[in-house]
Amino acid sequence: MCRIVGAPRTLLPLLAALLQASVEASGEIALCKTGFPEDVYSAVLSQDVLEGQPLLNVKFSNCNGKRKVQYESSEPADFKVDEDGMVYAVRSFPLSSERSKFLIYAQDKETQEKWQVAVKLSLKPTLPEDSVKESREIEEIVFPRQLTNKHNGYLQRQKRDWVIPPINLPENSRGPFPQELVRIRSDRDKNLSLRYSVTGPGADQPPTGIFIINPISGQLSVTKPLDRELIARFHLRAHAVDINGNQVENPIDIVINVIDMNDNRPEFLHQVWNGTVPEGSKPGTYVMTVTAIDADDPNALNGMLRYRILSQAPSSPSPNMFTINNETGDIITVAAGLDREKVQQYTLIIQATDMEGNPTYGLSNTATAVITVTDVNDNPPEFTAMTFYGEVPENRVDIIVANLTVTDKDQPHTPAWNAVYRISGGDPAGRFAIQTDPNSNDGLVTVVKPIDFETNRMYVLTVAAENQVPLAKGIQHPPQSTATVSVTVIDVNENPYFAPNPKIIRQEEGLHAGTMLTTFTAQDPDRYMQQNIRYTKLSDPANWLKIDPVNGQITTIAVLDRESPNVKNNIYNATFLASDNGIPPMSGTGTLQIYLLDINDNAPQVLPQEAETCETPDPNSINITALDYDIDPNAGPFAFDLPLSPVTIKRNWTITRLNGDFAQLNLKIKFLEAGIYEVPIIITDSGNPPKSNISILRVKVCQCDSNGDCTDVDRIVGAGLGTGAIIAILLCIIILLILVLMFVVWMKRRDKERQAKQLLIDPEDDVRDNILKYDEEGGGEEDQDYDLSQLQQPDTVEPDAIKPVGIRRLDERPIHAEPQYPVRSAAPHPGDIGDFINEGLKAADNDPTAPPYDSLLVFDYEGSGSTAGSLSSLNSSSSGGDQDYDYLNDWGPRFKKLADMYGGGDD
Repeated sequence: MCRIVGAPRTLLPLLAALLQASVEASGEIALCKTGFPEDVYSAVLSQDVLEGQPLLNVKFSNCNGKRKVQYESSEPADFKVDEDGMVYAVRSFPLSSERSKFLIYAQDKETQEKWQVAVKLSLKPTLPEDSVKESREIEEIVFPRQLTNKHNGYLQRQKRDWVIPPINLPENSRGPFPQELVRIRSDRDKNLSLRYSVTGPGADQPPTGIFIINPISGQLSVTKPLDRELIARFHLRAHAVDINGNQVENPIDIVINVIDMNDNRPEFLHQVWNGTVPEGSKPGTYVMTVTAIDADDPNALNGMLRYRILSQAPSSPSPNMFTINNETGDIITVAAGLDREKVQQYTLIIQATDMEGNPTYGLSNTATAVITVTDVNDNPPEFTAMTFYGEVPENRVDIIVANLTVTDKDQPHTPAWNAVYRISGGDPAGRFAIQTDPNSNDGLVTVVKPIDFETNRMYVLTVAAENQVPLAKGIQHPPQSTATVSVTVIDVNENPYFAPNPKIIRQEEGLHAGTMLTTFTAQDPDRYMQQNIRYTKLSDPANWLKIDPVNGQITTIAVLDRESPNVKNNIYNATFLASDNGIPPMSGTGTLQIYLLDINDNAPQVLPQEAETCETPDPNSINITALDYDIDPNAGPFAFDLPLSPVTIKRNWTITRLNGDFAQLNLKIKFLEAGIYEVPIIITDSGNPPKSNISILRVKVCQCDSNGDCTDVDRIVGAGLGTGAIIAILLCIIILLILVLMFVVWMKRRDKERQAKQLLIDPEDDVRDNILKYDEEGGGEEDQDYDLSQLQQPDTVEPDAIKPVGIRRLDERPIHAEPQYPVRSAAPHPGDIGDFINEGLKAADNDPTAPPYDSLLVFDYEGSGSTAGSLSSLNSSSSGGDQDYDYLNDWGPRFKKLADMYGGGDD
């Protein structure tokens, strides 16, 4: 058996109410009556009541279990009732007789039916011994005794007779801690030494250490304040074992409910909420929904939120343009007069309060709702003027005539602001169009079709302005949405034009020069301008026509020929230019088409002009036709015949007409020697009068094989070469001869250049002042083919400027008359080299101006101590006999020539 003895001050009334409620519930089984089962609930309290202290539990009988009851206190400033009927103190206060009685109301949320019950609070006597006793007495939970009885000879365990009610513990308790809750003991602790323990989350499982138990006394305590928002219920299990650890009692379950306290403010999901509403919306139009949450128990007053609007800015046209559903947070309009053109945005401060919006006990928080008034087309566009003016030159298109301006109070660059212009009158031909400038919203009146000044000098257009979207319901277009546009047409000088253009006339070909064909004149569209038009010829491919510059009369200046290449499909085209004398002068062109009628002015010709046949009549014949540049009826059918002379034609040939266009030429004799024959054929057309012509057919007669094919074509072609072929062959022969001659000349010139290069001496090899350099062993002058004309004394005569006597250099050339040196021919023969050298030596011996002079010659200074001898003593052959040149024979074969020349005696 389990029993509970004693209770702390804060839990006694609660436990008593729970026990009483259980007993009353058993009585309702027999007869259920909706409402409070008691008329008066009583509770004994100490003098000091603490905030959040549970006082007692009022039980409401809900027979069908479907009623949703809401509790209220007649003294909400001091007491509040939770949904489970638990009465709490709202604030801390000393209990007095004034606060000893109050009422509790219960109201059905659906039917609004209300019940009430009285609550009476009384002070507990505060005797010293009672205070000590009360402070020491705590609730005891005793393990139920396990009774057994025999049934059919077996021991059977007896079931527990009741369940231990849960322990309600307020959250955020201020202590002191550890705070004793209950004492757990077993009836066997009188005979045994027992140890008590608790297990479960909050004890030995995370979060550990919140609940502890004294293992000796079984005192269960809480060590710190609880937070319902973290853990709303703890489920512990109490154990009793002996000192050896043997289980003495079955574990019992202890449930600890954390009673919610209003310790959390509502929090909005967003601090700033944005919504829109169209202007002109009717009252009751939904705008937006704001939402806040409360971490407290949503099923208790602590978590029940209520919304309200604290302020609205701006407050025009009414300070209460919007309202909010206090439970759902829906914001709707409650007044008319939303006008975006006046107020574009509203800012609302929204407050959410828990405790069902109780301003005294509830916690609150605020957020901002920004409501933008969206534009609707409630303002039509209006023209800034009733009449607009513009002007346009005639015949001009795609130019802006006038600029129409409008005003619209709707939001710019929206369909309700963008203007659309329409021409409603004054332009039946559709010569004008109005485009909208997307930036300024102006209307641009544009000419889309040419306008003629001579037809209409002014246009008066009626235009209307609308928006891209229709006006809001109930709004009409005012007169200012319509305007007129006056467009003046400016006269300009226009091009003269020929009418008709092109002009077609029919004439027979063969008209003589000077024949007047027609008059081709142009018209000036400028009827209000006095202007003259002059005509000129612009295009006349065959140069057959002329035009009078004043009256436009066209006359022939040559014979018209239909067969001319300038005539296409019997039509000859000529273009003429008409120019006026306006400012600026304008011109126009016109085309005259002459359809030439054929006359029989062309004789037929044989076709083909060349043919071939065999020496015998069989098996070949020649088919011929006629070519006539005229057309029907001046062409075929044709008549073919052979002339009477020469007589050999009809004797050798016969012609047979096949049809109107073809005839057949055959050999009349049995054999005709191979060759080329010219057969005249008389061809007559069908013109009126007919025209005849003798046309020559060149016939190649050849030897044929059995198939009728020529076998001696080459001989016949060679024998029958025409003049053109002979000239072409001669030209080819001449060109070939010229090429051969040019090649020969080129070969000779190349040989001469090669010889000249062999005779030419490099300037470095000049024998007068240098040593000859040979590039091969054993070579001498006889191995080199030099052009000895290069050995001529160059012209070294200085200018005629004579230096004063006494300042001439010693090695300077004396001033004497120059002797004549021999000149060698341009193409010397190797045999005259010796004669040339001898003549040159004799001339040099007699030349007093030739070096070396009888003086010191200065060539270059090479420094002192030179071992080289002086070159001034070298003489020509006149003094060479005094020297001995035999030593040249000892220098080898390369100096053999010098040794022979100077050391070989007189030779």
